[in-house]
Parts: sequence; structure tokens; C-alpha cells
Amino acid sequence: MNDETGARQLDASQRDGLLAALRDALGATAVLSGADIPARNEKDWSTLAPQRPLAVVRPVDTEGVANAMRLCAQYRVPVVPQGGLTGLCGGARPIEGAVALSLERMVGIEEIDAASATITVKAGTPLQAVQQAADEAGFFIPLDLGSRGSCAIGGNLSTNAGGNRVIRYGMAREMVLGLEAVLADGTVVTNLNKMLKNNAGYDLKHLFIGSEGTLGVITRVVLRLSPKPGCTMAALCALDSYAHVVDLLGEARRGLGPLLSAFEVMWPDYWNTVTQRVPGVRDPIGGEHACYVLVEAQGMDEALDAPRFEHWLETQMENGVIANAALAQSLADVHAFWGVRDACAEFPQVLGPHESFDIGLPVSVMDDYVSACRDALQARLPGVVALFYGHIGDGNLHIVSCVPGSSPQPKEAIAETVYTLVQRFGGTISAEHGIGITKKGWLPCTRSEPELALMRRLKDALDPHHLLNPGKVV
Repeated sequence: MNDETGARQLDASQRDGLLAALRDALGATAVLSGADIPARNEKDWSTLAPQRPLAVVRPVDTEGVANAMRLCAQYRVPVVPQGGLTGLCGGARPIEGAVALSLERMVGIEEIDAASATITVKAGTPLQAVQQAADEAGFFIPLDLGSRGSCAIGGNLSTNAGGNRVIRYGMAREMVLGLEAVLADGTVVTNLNKMLKNNAGYDLKHLFIGSEGTLGVITRVVLRLSPKPGCTMAALCALDSYAHVVDLLGEARRGLGPLLSAFEVMWPDYWNTVTQRVPGVRDPIGGEHACYVLVEAQGMDEALDAPRFEHWLETQMENGVIANAALAQSLADVHAFWGVRDACAEFPQVLGPHESFDIGLPVSVMDDYVSACRDALQARLPGVVALFYGHIGDGNLHIVSCVPGSSPQPKEAIAETVYTLVQRFGGTISAEHGIGITKKGWLPCTRSEPELALMRRLKDALDPHHLLNPGKVV
């Protein structure tokens, strides 16, 4: 018996019995074992080493998930839920002896209700497919991530994904009206609510959103749809101090109001790396500046909203808040501007092995943190590369760091430097990517012991044998 998970070590007969029972319940093609297990199911996008699971189970519906969970609970075998496997914290990485529960075949749009402005989807559906379905129906899904073509909506919810437009629309949690989840013992909890107002008892969906598959497996979800924007305006701005960045954010909130949809900040280390080293990315501004900001606004009437955006931009330049700027003249320009911000996807080719961090900080101390972190990393690891960028308008900073030529990379030294300073500056170790395995040891930097104790009580109540994604988060 494993004391941490309540799981047991299966002998060959028990293992064969579980696999046979799973195949009987879900069909032979739904259960892969041994050499048939795909390499992709052995890891996610974290830098953790791959781990082959006992089996990969691929149900096609909620009933299949429930049957798999019930059988694994009967045999006391851990289950690790998997979606698009784009997580960066090891939350979907299998553990030894576990069954990987992949939702890759649970895809599709079940319903679009125009009157309620909702869309009901299966949890394995890629985010981009949900966006496209909403668009074709005349609506808009504001949740957007660089991994949109690969990540699954269930995984987005299990980590409470943020993305590019949190400043206007909020985190993924804000877009969910109802969901269905399967508990560790196979119990199905269904509440596919479509109503904005529903205060009938505890709002149970929030137990599963952001819990990274440790309390239940999300199988279906009802999302709010937003009106499709009629126009998108964007500008890349160069500023000569971080104080001007804070001023610009305030002016954007006041001057653009609900039109403001993104406020992305890039420090010079990031800007110079992507504009000088990433193929296809160009610098539309020129010159050396303290910070670079991508401001995006989405309106409903281009004839009214585009001139308003241009006037606001001109005013900020006249007032000395912005030193220089490039205004998008077309949707292609908007995409090109976002290409500068999203060029971080090319860092594996440009930088080689590196560590990525997703932290949250009060906006007022963001630049002080960047300076302190850069100096501390350089003092501890001479020659280190550290790039800073992020959403900022919602308090989210991303850090990419590595020591060129070092093998292996000094992961622990970099992480200790980053997270120790996060605690000192009153921030959070995870703004939108979750905790998984890689951040678990640092969670006390952000959460108090009473909070951690309550998390453990919830885990014990819903998963008393700790079979569902064990060892993750808490």
C-alpha cells in the first residue's frame, strides 16, 4: 500500500484483471497498454521526464469516464486526467502505476443556445474549435491562449486559464455557467446550468475549476458566449519609464473603458530577443525604450470606435505618456503586433532549454520586482538570460530564464530566486498555469497554512483514497 495515495501495487494477475475490466466496460480500442501507449501520453509540456502509465484509457463519453473511475477505485489504482497535454507544471504527467485518463476522444459541440447565449461542449474539445463554433454562430469566446489549437477546454477550466483578455473578460472561471464532473469513485455530478442567476445552494462548479483534476474530472461544460466584436484596434507603444506604463494603463481604463481588451507589457530584454532573433518578427517602432506595450481595444462599430481609439492614442502621445507608437492599419497589422507578443512560442528554438515562470504581482511593484529578480539571477548565475513580459493589466508577469550552454539547466537555483522574491513582493507563484508538480513545493510562499489545510480537507472529502491525480497541487 502506498501511504501517500492509498493506492496499491498490483501484481500481474490484478493488473490483467483491471485492464480486462476496463476493456469490457469501454471497448478494446479505448484501452492502450504496454507498447501501444503513445509517447505523447507520458508527459505534458513541462520539463519533467516522461513516465509511462500502466495504461491509457480513452473514453468517448461521460459514462465511459465514470466506468473507468469506478473500476480504478475498485482496484485502488491512481488516475491522472489528461486533456491537450499543454500544461507547463506537470499536472497531466502520469505517475508510476497510474492509469492515464485521456479525454482526447470526448470532443464536439453539443449545443449552441442563441437565446441564452451559451455553448455546451465536451471537455476534450480544443479551445480553437470552441472559438470557431462560436464565431460561426455569430458569437465570441474571449478565452484565448497561444496553445489554442492543442489545449482542451476541460484542461483550460481545470487550471482556470487566463490568457490574453483577462483585463476585460476575466479568467476562464468567469465564462462558466455550468459543468459536469466525475468524482474519484465514479459518481457523476451534472449541473449544465445556463442561467446567469442561480443561487440554489453551493456553486459546486467552482470546486472543479482550477483544481487541476484533483477533485473530479470535468466532462462537459456550459460556457457564456459574448457578442462578436465588430472591430479590433491595436497599437504597439514605446514608453520611457515603467511609471508611464502605469499611467497608460490608468488612461486606457478611463479613456477606452469597456473597449479595452488587452494590455501587454514587454521589457527590453524580451523585446530585443524576439525582434532580433525570432524569424519573421520585426520591430515596428525602433529605438531603445524602457518598456513596450501592446494595447488592444475591441468595439462594435468601426466608424465610431476606431476614431475614438486613435484620438485616445494621440492624446497619450501629446501628453508625453507614450514616446512612440505604431498604430495597426488593418487586421493583418493587429495579428503582426500580436506576433511580437506571442513570439515566446519560438523560445525553445531561439534559447534552447529554459525555465518558464507564470507569476502574479501587484501592478505597482512589477518593475521593482523585475529589477530585483534580474539582479539576483545575475548575481547567483553569471551569464544568465532573463526575459520579462506579461499581461500586466491583470497583474500577470511571465519570466523566461536560462544559462546558455549549461546542461542541465540550474532549475532549482532559478526557481528559488524567482519564487523567494515573489513572496517578498507579496505576489503569487501561479497566475494562470496552475501548480501541478513543479510548483507544489513553493505553494506555501503564496498560501497560508489554514488555506492549505482547508485544501487538504476538501481533497480528503472528495477523494479519501487520494487516487485522483495524486501528488499534484496539495
